[in-house]
Amino acid sequence: MTTGPERTSAQMNGTSRHVNTVLGPVPADDLGVVAVHEALLSVVPGAEHGYDISMDRAEIFEVLAAKLTAFKAAGGGTVVDSTGMFHGRDTKLYEALSRATGVHVVASTGMGPEENLGGYFLTPQTDPPTPWPAEKFADLFGREVTEGMVVPRVERRCSAGLVATAATRDGVTPTDESLFRGAARAALATGVPVSIRYGADAVAELQLVLDEGLPADRVVVGDLDRTEAVAAGWPAAVAERGAYVAVDHVGLNDSDDHVRDAERAALVAELVAAGHAERVLLSGNAIGVAKGHPAYELPYAHVLTAFVPLLASHGVADEDIQRVLVANPRDLLAVR
Repeated sequence: MTTGPERTSAQMNGTSRHVNTVLGPVPADDLGVVAVHEALLSVVPGAEHGYDISMDRAEIFEVLAAKLTAFKAAGGGTVVDSTGMFHGRDTKLYEALSRATGVHVVASTGMGPEENLGGYFLTPQTDPPTPWPAEKFADLFGREVTEGMVVPRVERRCSAGLVATAATRDGVTPTDESLFRGAARAALATGVPVSIRYGADAVAELQLVLDEGLPADRVVVGDLDRTEAVAAGWPAAVAERGAYVAVDHVGLNDSDDHVRDAERAALVAELVAAGHAERVLLSGNAIGVAKGHPAYELPYAHVLTAFVPLLASHGVADEDIQRVLVANPRDLLAVR
């Protein structure tokens, strides 16, 4: 008998919406409170080979299990690991964690921005070298949804529940554009949503995926609590186009690049008051275990324990808070 989330087909019926988790499809209504943009194990590519980097799997499991258990105790139900393909994603580890803690885990395919890609994805065998076309990224990401996520040189395991990508901060490069368009095409073909982290212009970069015919309510735009994004009014502009607005650095209060939690709460209150409650998502961008880069010890439960009371103090009704925490991520993640 397992102690983790159920994943049997008996739970499902022909009309149920489902979400791809690492333990298989689960009914969307079973997700509970969702942390939509987090990292479980985050490894800078190559760090796993560093002589000074410990990759003790038992230790990593214990640290992550404790953090997920605390999240569940605070009322959490699902954590989305939105790091994509090459930053420590470990499907076997995530399966074990989900079984042990009872927290649903949604893992992601995708990659980006360009600077984080290896040479194979930048310069295929052409003369002169050219970026991968969108259709190649679409096929790569789509197979990780339909056939399972790649465990290098071994097998495929469990289906991705999200396609995640990001743009270069200085502006979209040709490779970034291929990534965005490929992510949108993969989402259209498989029914999972797309998460984009904008680079220089949130609205223009959202338009890249919309131009592929992907409905706006299948897209979440991240990083919208960056200082420049709030100043430019991009959260409201994204919501008005029908996409989801991710206020996804809740708890980060010492960076000039991002607004503080008090300003985040005011932003969410403004969006709700403007009629956009159905398009707001919250998360902390926490890192459970970091290898090769500084740790970020923000609890996955921070939104629940610290930010929800702040939202209430800004006049956000409990009904709207529950919509943001439960209904919105459920609707985004449901495969359709």
